[in-house]
Amino acid sequence: MISVRNLTKRYAGHTAVDDISFEVDRGEIVGFLGPNGAGKSTTMRILTCFLSATRGTASVGGFDVFKDSIEVRKRIGYMPENVPLYDDMRVKEYLHFRAQLKGLRGRSARHATGEAMDTCSLQEVRRKMIGTLSKGYRQRVGLADALVNKPDLLILDEPTNGLDPNQIRQVRELIKRLGERHTILISTHILSEVEMTATRVIIIDKGQIKASDTPQNLIRRLHSSGTVHLEVKAAPGQVIEKIESLADVKTAIHISSAQDWASIDIHPCSNVDIREQLFALSREQNWPLRELYRDTASLEDAFVNITGS
Repeated sequence: MISVRNLTKRYAGHTAVDDISFEVDRGEIVGFLGPNGAGKSTTMRILTCFLSATRGTASVGGFDVFKDSIEVRKRIGYMPENVPLYDDMRVKEYLHFRAQLKGLRGRSARHATGEAMDTCSLQEVRRKMIGTLSKGYRQRVGLADALVNKPDLLILDEPTNGLDPNQIRQVRELIKRLGERHTILISTHILSEVEMTATRVIIIDKGQIKASDTPQNLIRRLHSSGTVHLEVKAAPGQVIEKIESLADVKTAIHISSAQDWASIDIHPCSNVDIREQLFALSREQNWPLRELYRDTASLEDAFVNITGS
């Protein structure tokens, strides 16, 4: 669906995208991640024909974004980070207008408008002025706009920007459903959302592709067993000394103490689960044990590790 080869975009004194290549297959949900200023939005704007490139090629659905931009735009639904909406239009009126701009007419435009409103749960506000809508509903209108012409590819730039946790969850479920019918390229800083929705992740940093794999494989590359949290009733110094004597422990750090209960964070060696050893040690030392659990590595950990942030 998307094919990018040796794509470069330079501004005066700055290279935003530096010789990147990647592909997105039909039916994939791909998270396009990177720190601020990494080149994500620039790449998306090139793919949606808003920007030209300095060098390289990019195509969508087999059509070159520079030579066949009209054909590319027919196949793309784009939702930018800050959705530009006409505040003095009603929701239904605006979406119908956008459908007509995208080449739909008459009954087809009306049907597409109704279907987009149904998909994004906008029927109850269809007669309201866009300027009166909450941030959550404005994001839904932007998403409905991207969907109204039933594009093959959805490009979503920070679709949950400014939403509260309930709204983020609703958008996440909607993206999952849309992934059954569309190819989706999504950029967001909420990595837990990508971990739950994306089939693959591309990480870009300083204009270059640093990783491209499934979220699970990126996490697995860390070779990390996560941090183990232990809370026992004992002197912190004694606890740390005993724990660090275990062969599979790198470090143990005293986090806090409250009423003789010591909280310790333990960093084990790679791919070792030391919880059984810690439980056995607590019994052996007669330490009353109140808490023992492990934080496993996440996509956020992989992101920080790869980008060096």
